[in-house]
Amino acid sequence: MDGPDRPDLPSAFFQKQSCMKNSLRLTLAISLLATVPVLAQQDPMFTKYFFNTLIYNPATAGSSEHLSANLIHRQQWIGLEGAPTSQSLSVHTPLHNDHVGLGFGLVNDNIGATGTLDLNTAYAYRFRVGKTFKLSVGLQASVTNWRGNWSELTIEDNDDVVFSDQINRWLPNFGAGVYFYNKQFYAGIGCPRMLEYDLRKADHNATPFYARTYRHYYASAGAAFKLGGNENLIFRPSALLKSTGAFSSLRKDINYRNFGSPTELDIDASFFVSQTFWIGAAYRTALEARKSSNDSADIWAAVYFRNGLRIGAAYDLTLSRLNDSGNGSFEVMVGYEFDVKIKRVASPRYF
Repeated sequence: MDGPDRPDLPSAFFQKQSCMKNSLRLTLAISLLATVPVLAQQDPMFTKYFFNTLIYNPATAGSSEHLSANLIHRQQWIGLEGAPTSQSLSVHTPLHNDHVGLGFGLVNDNIGATGTLDLNTAYAYRFRVGKTFKLSVGLQASVTNWRGNWSELTIEDNDDVVFSDQINRWLPNFGAGVYFYNKQFYAGIGCPRMLEYDLRKADHNATPFYARTYRHYYASAGAAFKLGGNENLIFRPSALLKSTGAFSSLRKDINYRNFGSPTELDIDASFFVSQTFWIGAAYRTALEARKSSNDSADIWAAVYFRNGLRIGAAYDLTLSRLNDSGNGSFEVMVGYEFDVKIKRVASPRYF
């Protein structure tokens, strides 16, 4: 498998599991349970990350300065059986004292016979910095359900210890983030889930197979520039950097210091026309020393209606070898924005 957002498997694993049917559904499912520590980004990815910032940085709660809700559905690698599908719902708002923001998020991710469901709540406290900027510090509490339904797989060796038990674990967690912003600029860093969990069963010493959750770090930045001196045409560049390997050298267990997932960079450039239409393009790549790779080139568009409704769609053209088997990826998005303080629909913000 190629691409920075999903795991690669070692050749040793295929040699040990050669009795299994060679299908993508199986490949994606067993990526959690390998004979060596194969690690990858476990959080789902979204092309339109700035429409659901709450899922990777709790400090963004309330940053829209009004109640904001957003729902995204993503289908990755169209045409491949067992390919990832992801949904995210985020709702956040500032409170009346203006210093506090609250948020709620739900993320569902399915890949082959495995999946996760994450429920989280966010609290952000915001400080004014100068005349226009705010610095927000956020905390998050969450619980994640990890599940694996091996009955969906075709396994020739029914005695394989990897698939002897179903996975169904509820994992509580917490996260944190900081966010510095005004209407024309933002920068932030967040870690939604600080705790890491061993997903093996209690008697894991009896088997060399294991899986583990890992911390994900997100750094983001963006700006909005008025073209022509007015707000009828806004240019907005933005970037999101995602990493699971940061600070891994500090782990006590040396087996968990080597990661199979490279740092991932998403770069986006878009235009906001007549306070109504967004249109943009993006590029996603994996960053590794002397081995950086192309993942996808993306196009997207969104429309803001006067009643506060927002709809949009994105299409990712796969640039890796998976393009030979799939037909890219797509996202659809629905959002709603309104100002609860003055009880009217708010004009759209740039972030």
